[in-house]
Amino acid sequence: MNAHVTPSDIPVGLYTAEERIRRDKSVWTLVQGILAPIQFLVFAISVGLIAHWWMTGAWLMAAHISIVIKTMTLYAIMVTGSIWEKEVFGAYLFARPFFWEDMVSMLVLALHTAYLAALFGGLLSDGQLMALAVAAYVSYVINAGQFLWKFRLARLDASSNAKIGAAA
Repeated sequence: MNAHVTPSDIPVGLYTAEERIRRDKSVWTLVQGILAPIQFLVFAISVGLIAHWWMTGAWLMAAHISIVIKTMTLYAIMVTGSIWEKEVFGAYLFARPFFWEDMVSMLVLALHTAYLAALFGGLLSDGQLMALAVAAYVSYVINAGQFLWKFRLARLDASSNAKIGAAA
């Protein structure tokens, strides 16, 4: 237990004052802000290709390629996100404000990686592969929702901090 706690060490909202400063200074904040919409765009295209394959039986290879690209963008955002988390919170994963998001991210990574293993290992039929991809994508949507919620909370936190700062 630290007997020398300063007011800035006590988390108010998602970030302490020092964490907020590190977040705002980190290049990885910008990287995450760029990668997240790219990943979502790849996801949306991939969902369309998967749906097209389910409805017509055509474009199977395009669907597989899109899922592989989606998985690569996921890996990129997870690696850079871990670096961001280390810079801001001092831990690569499971930092206080993002513990549950990181927990669900592990499921998302596991399902996407299982898809790659099954695809390149020839372990599942095409229908099973697409079902696994859909499960991975459902977990991704849940996880993206978690992060969007935290983004909203951070914006509300910043807004309330700005009001408090103006009042002082």
